[in-house]
Formats: sequence, C-alpha cells, structure tokens
Amino acid sequence: MSCACGTSDNKNIEADIQEKINNHPCYSEGAHQHYARIHVAVAPACNIQCNYCNRKYDCSNESRPGVTSGKLSPEEAVKKVLYVGGDIQQLSVVGIAGPGDALANPKATFKTFKMLQEKAPDLKLCLSTNGLRLPDFIDQIEKYNVDHVTVTINSVDPTGEIGAKIYPWINWEHRKIFGKEGAKILLEQQLKGIQMLTERGILVKANSVLIPGVNDKELPNVAKKLKEMNVFLHNIMPLLSSPEFGTKFGLDGVPSATDQETMAVQDACGMDMTLMKHCRQCRADAVGLIGEDRGDEFTKESFVNMEFTQLEDMYNIEARTEKHEMIENWRAHLEAANERVKLEEASKAELSSTGETKLVAVTTGGNGLINMHFGSAQEFLIYEAGDKAIKFVMHRKIESSYSGTDSSEDFNPIDEIKVTLGDCDLLLTEKIGECPMSELSEIGLVTDDSYSQQPIEKSVFDAVQKYFFQEEEVELG
Repeated sequence: MSCACGTSDNKNIEADIQEKINNHPCYSEGAHQHYARIHVAVAPACNIQCNYCNRKYDCSNESRPGVTSGKLSPEEAVKKVLYVGGDIQQLSVVGIAGPGDALANPKATFKTFKMLQEKAPDLKLCLSTNGLRLPDFIDQIEKYNVDHVTVTINSVDPTGEIGAKIYPWINWEHRKIFGKEGAKILLEQQLKGIQMLTERGILVKANSVLIPGVNDKELPNVAKKLKEMNVFLHNIMPLLSSPEFGTKFGLDGVPSATDQETMAVQDACGMDMTLMKHCRQCRADAVGLIGEDRGDEFTKESFVNMEFTQLEDMYNIEARTEKHEMIENWRAHLEAANERVKLEEASKAELSSTGETKLVAVTTGGNGLINMHFGSAQEFLIYEAGDKAIKFVMHRKIESSYSGTDSSEDFNPIDEIKVTLGDCDLLLTEKIGECPMSELSEIGLVTDDSYSQQPIEKSVFDAVQKYFFQEEEVELG
C-alpha cells in the first residue's frame, strides 16, 4: 500500500515540474526555440568579486564579458515587461539576473516581482544569484512565486582552496572576507540556500563557469553534490576570457574554455546531472528567444512615459493565451513529425548499435526548423547522432556570420567557422552557396541544404543515416 502511494506522489510531482518547465526556455531545451524571455536589469550591486568578472560591466556569469545593460527602476522594469509582452506574445518568462546580483539588491528585486505578480500574472518569475544571501530571502522568494532560481556554484571544495582562486573576496556582514575563508562562507551559504529551495519545491538550476586549469577537474564533484541535493538542472558555462574584457583571469592569461573542453566536462558531469546545453550567456537586459537579443528594439524612451493602464491593455493576456495555445499545437505537430528520435541524455551505446556517432551542426532561426541561411548564421546547434537516436549537445557561437562584415582586411569569417565546426561531420542548413560549401569540404565537412524548412531532429537523424550509416557507402561529393 505504501509503495502505491509513493508512486502516485511521484507522478504528481513530475506533473507539477512539467507544468513549471513546459514553456520555460531556460529550463526546457524543447521550449527554447518557441518561447521568449526577458531579463530586467534592476539589480546593479554585487556582494562578491569574481576573477571572471569586471565590475565595470554586467556580471559575467550572466552576460558575455564587456557588456553593459541599461539599468531600470522596478517601475520602469514592469513597464518594459508589459510593453515587450504585448509585442512578443510568446514571452513566457521574466528574470532578474543582474547586472550585479539579484539578492544583493533585495528591495528592487522583490518590488519588481510584487508588481509583476499583479500586472503580468501569466509570466513565470526567475532570479539568478551567487547564493551568498540566498538563505536570508527564501521566504520572499516563495511569497512572490519565484519558482525558478539559478545559483552559481563553481566549486564544492570544503577547504576553500579552489574557491579562493575564483573569488578574491566576499562582502559578508558589512566587511570584506578574503581568500579561503570567504570562499568557505560562500559555499556554506550556497549549499544551505539550495537545500532550502529544493525542500520548498522551488526548481533550482546551478550555473558553473568552466575555468581551465582552475575548476575543470572539480566540476564533476559539483555535479555529484547537486544531484544529492535534488537540483533540477546543471549549466556548465565556458569561461570567456580575453585581456580586453579587463577581468583578472583575462589579464592573467587564463584561456577561454574551448567547445571541446566544454563538451568533455559536460560528458563527465552528465553522468550525474541533467545538463542545460542550450545556454547563450544572455545579458542582464536580454529580450526575445534564446539565441537572439531584441533588446535594442525596446529602448526606455519607447515605454517609460506610458501609463500602466495603457501598457496593460497592450499586454492583452487573452491574446497572449491564444498565442501560447497556438505554440503548443505547433509543438505537438512538430513532436509527431520528429518521430521521437531524440533522447535528452544518452550514452553512445544508446545512440548507436556500434558505438559510432557523428556530430551534426544545424542553422536555425527557431520554431524547431532548419530555417536559416548559412550566410546569416551566427551560431550553430550541435547534435550527436548514431544509427539509433540523436541527442542535443551544445550551441556554438561565432563572432561574425559568413555574410557579415568586419573592419579587418585580414579577417575571413569562414576561417572561424572552420575552427568552430572542425570536429563536426555534417552541416544542415536552409541554403548554402557553392563557395562556402567548397571551403567547408576542405575540413571534411559534408553540407546539405535539402532539408530546408524541415523539422530539425528528424532531419538530423535521417541525414546521418543517409550519409554515414547506410549499408552501402554513399557518394559524399
């Protein structure tokens, strides 16, 4: 009898979690090509120093280094959300991710959430934090229905030695605590806060910055600990480090983490934790689908002088509900078309009967389709595929699209693309010209634009069978 009750409870929990993540583009890889998010930059202050961050700019844990977001008051932030939500009806999530730390700015953070509860009740609420003050604000997080919290945790080393290499100091009880002592306090607070969140049924995503030579060997230990604490998702973010960013790591010559290093650490951590692999390190004022940023379209001048009543009319919850129903219908059709060939987390044995798999790059503008011209792409989705199934691996960004322009006469974007896709076997794109196709063939990359406007997952699986897993060899030219 007790066993049956336990099974029923688990099913209820699973249904509750599914409802929370279904249209959340960060917590669900399946949602990220269909639903949009907005980050509102109401939290400028921070209470720790990280060696991957330059305090002149946004928190580098939440944004690409060197980015400065336009700061907003809570009232301005809510106006922006209503204005954007009326225009981008697939908006489903609003988050506070900086530009400092959400919980180092508690008054602005929770005032914003309170107003959003009242004026945009259909949106999911999220916050990101380094975790130092997380235990202090659990009640407020629960009170305002913030049911998705991201905590950055880069080490679980109890000695503080690894943490001290990442965090020079923390601001704790009105004084700076340096080195290992500060790192140990931070870790204690992070673990305490995460435990309190999960006990209250609040979904936790953990961010970890992969810092080569510092915590690359430590992150599997982080994943094990997160699993023990019932953390929902682990996001391993590559360190982005260049001297021009002005960070301590950048100035000291600590290299950025490569795509291949990131994949290796993901493989090591994925044995214990479900991984978020579609993160784009969005800026603290990001707007739109993950993978795009439409923030520049929604300047403060366009909404700040409007009345709330006018903005609420524009927001139009009824029209937004209809839009979300249309998206769900499309997703159902897309899932049927993809024939369930994708596994969320899978070993090579689950993907391939022989252990052989291929890496496939895809260009897309969203909606789960191969619908972006190669020349316009500034990122590629990467899948691993075998003769049995496929799985999503990661996204890879490039600085300039093939058709883009650059001020340097010596810069050729195809060179960067060759490096980015150097370990891939196949590229599926909406359209590609003969010149780039020829260039990419020099690195052994097969290109195919015959799957234009087709569902991504089924196309990846079919194309890999066509080129690599048929019994008779196929001409690749």
